[in-house]
Amino acid sequence: MENYIKEMNQEESIDFKQLFFKFYRYWYFFIITIFIAMIIAFLFNKYTEPVYKVSTTVMVKDDKTGFDPQALLGLGNLKSNQNLENEIGVLKSRSLVNRAIRALDFRVSYYMEDNFITRELYTQSPFTVVFDTAFPQPAGLRFNLKILPENQFSLSTEGEAAFLYSFAKNQQLEDISKQVTISGTFGFGQEIKGRYHNFKVVLNPNYVPKEHMGKNMFFVFNKTEDLARQFMGYTIEPINREASIVEISLRSNNMHKAADFLNMLTTTYLQRSLEKKNQIATNTINFIDDQLLGISDSLQMAEMNLQQFRTTNEVMNLDFQSQQVFTMMRDLEERKAELIVKNEYYLYLQNYLRNNEDNIDGLTVPSSMGIDDPVLATLINELTRLYAERGEALLTAREKNPIIASFDDRIRVNKKTLEENIKNIVNTSNIAIRDINNRINQLSSRINRLPSTQRALFGIERKFKLNDAIYTFLLEKRSEAQITRASNMPDNEVIDEATVDQLQPVFPKKTLNYTIAFLLGLVFPVIYVLGKDYFNDKLIDKKDLESLTSLPMIGHVIHNSKDSQIVVAEYPKSSISESFRSIRTNLSYYAQNKEKQVILITSTMVSEGKTFTAINLASIFALYGKKTLLMGYDLRKPKIYQDFGLSNTEGISSFLINRSDLQGIIQKSPLDNLDIVMAGPVPPNPAELIASDRNDELIDGLKEIYDFIIIDTPPVGLVTDAFLLMKYADVKVFVVRQNYTNKKVFGSIIADIESRNIPNMTILVNDVKMDKNSYGYGYGYGYGYGYGYGYGSGYGYGYYTDDQEPEEEGLVDKMFRKS
Repeated sequence: MENYIKEMNQEESIDFKQLFFKFYRYWYFFIITIFIAMIIAFLFNKYTEPVYKVSTTVMVKDDKTGFDPQALLGLGNLKSNQNLENEIGVLKSRSLVNRAIRALDFRVSYYMEDNFITRELYTQSPFTVVFDTAFPQPAGLRFNLKILPENQFSLSTEGEAAFLYSFAKNQQLEDISKQVTISGTFGFGQEIKGRYHNFKVVLNPNYVPKEHMGKNMFFVFNKTEDLARQFMGYTIEPINREASIVEISLRSNNMHKAADFLNMLTTTYLQRSLEKKNQIATNTINFIDDQLLGISDSLQMAEMNLQQFRTTNEVMNLDFQSQQVFTMMRDLEERKAELIVKNEYYLYLQNYLRNNEDNIDGLTVPSSMGIDDPVLATLINELTRLYAERGEALLTAREKNPIIASFDDRIRVNKKTLEENIKNIVNTSNIAIRDINNRINQLSSRINRLPSTQRALFGIERKFKLNDAIYTFLLEKRSEAQITRASNMPDNEVIDEATVDQLQPVFPKKTLNYTIAFLLGLVFPVIYVLGKDYFNDKLIDKKDLESLTSLPMIGHVIHNSKDSQIVVAEYPKSSISESFRSIRTNLSYYAQNKEKQVILITSTMVSEGKTFTAINLASIFALYGKKTLLMGYDLRKPKIYQDFGLSNTEGISSFLINRSDLQGIIQKSPLDNLDIVMAGPVPPNPAELIASDRNDELIDGLKEIYDFIIIDTPPVGLVTDAFLLMKYADVKVFVVRQNYTNKKVFGSIIADIESRNIPNMTILVNDVKMDKNSYGYGYGYGYGYGYGYGYGSGYGYGYYTDDQEPEEEGLVDKMFRKS
């Protein structure tokens, strides 16, 4: 708990001076990153094509209470309550975009390359590609063009994804990416024809020889689908919550092209709205025209027969009695004619509903034919509303959506009800026609009593009047529908058209880019330095140790650049040997100058240099002239014998199980005054053997023989063997390795050791890299313990022989000779 509070206090206090110097050490990094960031910003601003924001505004009117000429003509109120979100969905629809693009001349795009920048020559191209839309062209293929003297130009193709595209059908035909090859010189106006292309290139008034001669230009045939994807990026937003005015904006490199597209989009939107309103009137006119085609022939023939009969029989008019009968017959025939026309409409409506399940756009409403049946009108209006709401829902949902399925069910029920209603109306109409026919038959009996000439004239005039009544009725309704269509106006209105006057680029923003570049040049090094420290979970400097433990540091061992593990014996004058001499001196203070000492070496985990430290510490004591014993107490993974080239057949384990005596396990090393006791064969129960009384006898016996005993134990973070051996040691050395030992693991283990109150526990730092850029370990360890080595690349310069080779007959040679 005390260590935790200490750590928290240290974290809360910020040493700004140290932080400054930490950043100052990387001053060159700051300069480099700022310079690179500013260069990138400069190149980005220079070579990025500017982007402009072009916008237009449209008012979606929601006031439907004004004058409606359709209602006055008996066609009903065709205006629907428009929803702003639905209208935005229409404006964003792909079908509207495709229609707007087809209305513009975007089929060929022209470009020029200049100083690594490619810009589109919209309305500024010095040449025009003329082609027959009936002949498919290779869309997506790049045609490189360079204007030459003498009214000629060079043309070549470049590209991998080309498609044969029919502009007449707006349809892709086939993939021809590897089948179109053009390379040559042509004259302007010359036909360039091949299997997959047929066009001409002509100069236009934009051509200026000094500006365009020899420039790299190219053109591309565009598919409507590709253009639609390119222009679908516009945004639509209401100008505020209360208003029904929306702003349509588009970001583009070519502001003129974007403005033309937005203006055509709004124009097409208004045309669509007007066509929607005119659709019922148009359907009515088309239906009446179909009926007039049949009745006009019958009327013409009846008129010719009447004229011929009067001329032949010299009869012009009927007498008074015949006239009365004729008048009554004419009224009945007119009513019959009206019923016949309406009956035709009912049959048409019945067939239309059966044959058109997906939509009713071509439906003719009953009121346009003079039919005022309220039930029929209500059902048709309800069906029209359901289809409209289903179409609006499809803008944001798919066919399998439950909402669409609900609309389909309601439409199905409504259609069934409507068909039953039409069936009943047809039956009623047929009854009315039969009644009129009966009354006509009664009059016919009176006609039969007339003279033959008058009777014949009456029959001819009757047929003529019937056809004439039907024809007149249809013409009247057709005129009403035409007046209705002519009086319609779009429900919505364009407030401001898209213009390019005084437009400023919205991208790139040069000043902002330079500011961001400068800040990023500062931020990246700061993030790197702080992130390097923050994410590092290894022990790096002296503060890391001080924040985790209060145990004293007995010294440090610099990085071993030699190939040998027994570096002290082979390089006795090296700087690393001097670091072990410093540790040897410091150990004497902790052992209170005892003549005989037991020193235990342990660590957190493997590969921290525990065995390396034990070997060389034992070697430094042996070189000091003290009788020294190195004991490999890592019974689980013995390896000291490999470094000395000795045998591991007998050792501590064989002694502890009474298979070897004391003298049998002691082996002589090549180094004077240094003996070694190996771990021996790996036992199944090493912890139990170490805790046995036999182990006490072993240590007590060896203390009588040797001045210094160095015990190499297993890591305390893995097994408990080291804790069992600590009672024999006068000094315990805990080895940590710079930039390797994990902070959290070390902190957890060292906290457990401190809680046990183990006496004379010290810390030794291994593998310290001494260079002029290091801080912490680079100049801290050794201070207060006898040696302050300084730091830098000249570590101990002039005092040590780190670069010399071992003597001709060194330790290794002695090992092999002995073996």
